[in-house]
Amino acid sequence: MEPKKNPKSDVSRNSSIYFAVGLALMLLVTNLTINYKTYDKSDIALDSLNLDDELEEEITVVQEVEPPPPDIPPPVIPEEIEEVEDEEEIEETVIESTETEQDAEIAEVEDIAVEAVEEDIEVPFSVIENVPVFPGCERKKTNAAKKKCMSDKVSKFVNKKFNTDLAGDLGLSGRQVIRCSFKIDKTGNIVAVFARAPHPGLAKEAKRVLNLLPKMQPGKQRGKAVTVPYALPIVFQVQD
Repeated sequence: MEPKKNPKSDVSRNSSIYFAVGLALMLLVTNLTINYKTYDKSDIALDSLNLDDELEEEITVVQEVEPPPPDIPPPVIPEEIEEVEDEEEIEETVIESTETEQDAEIAEVEDIAVEAVEEDIEVPFSVIENVPVFPGCERKKTNAAKKKCMSDKVSKFVNKKFNTDLAGDLGLSGRQVIRCSFKIDKTGNIVAVFARAPHPGLAKEAKRVLNLLPKMQPGKQRGKAVTVPYALPIVFQVQD
């Protein structure tokens, strides 16, 4: 038996598609209905910005103030200016030319005399090759013997000439030590006498005695006379 309707006009053959589309639309409408919100218009403040208004910016103008000029006292002008004539004659310094003429003779080096300057050399008494000779020590043969002779002679001379009673007169007591030194120059004379003592009076007395030392034969180093420094301590006890 042949069907009476056209198979293309059968609605039931696409029913599953229609069902799916209808279901999707229902879900979309349900979702929009659930999430739909309303607001109260009174709570909404609509602020408007007028772009035509000019922005006014406050600018602070700083004016530079110049400091006042310092107070300068007026110059003091003397009432009368006295003119003084300069009567003193000033001699002008004439600078002569150092250039020589072509015809001038040139001196030979041998013709120029050079004056030799002698140096004042000092050699200590302990290392001098030829010790200064005190009067009375000329007969000593060795340098060591002349040294010992000089030391003994100087000590005896000072002990004889020094006024030991001066310390008592100055109110000093006990052991007194005077540090003394002098030099025997190239001519044998006593020079550069120095003394340091507990009292200026003792130092003065020591200088007086040392300046009385006799002239000696000068010391020699490498055959030339030299200055020889000599140290001498003066020690004595003041009896109470």
